[in-house]
Amino acid sequence: MGMGGLGDMMKQVQKMQAKMAEMQAQLEQAQVEGSAGGGMVKVVANGKHEIISITIDPEVVDKNDVEMLQDLVVAAVNAAHQKVRDMQAEQMSQLTGGMNIPGLNLPF
Repeated sequence: MGMGGLGDMMKQVQKMQAKMAEMQAQLEQAQVEGSAGGGMVKVVANGKHEIISITIDPEVVDKNDVEMLQDLVVAAVNAAHQKVRDMQAEQMSQLTGGMNIPGLNLPF
């Protein structure tokens, strides 16, 4: 590879890094909702996997069955996290044009 080729490659890498920074900013702004129990428990998370809010339908609050509520909250949180991961994966494949680049992970 001549010097020109290396220079072009560096430009490509810089372009990709700029795109990644842009996507990371978009992900941080993004909000996804995970729900469980037919929407009885809803969890909103952002693209950094931070939980923004949890909404619990009063009907599902039963002091005799706290375990079910706990399970629903866990399921809703996991659903929200999975949506964030799917969103990250989709953005990565757009970035790499579907190429799987080993070791290239979003920085979070």
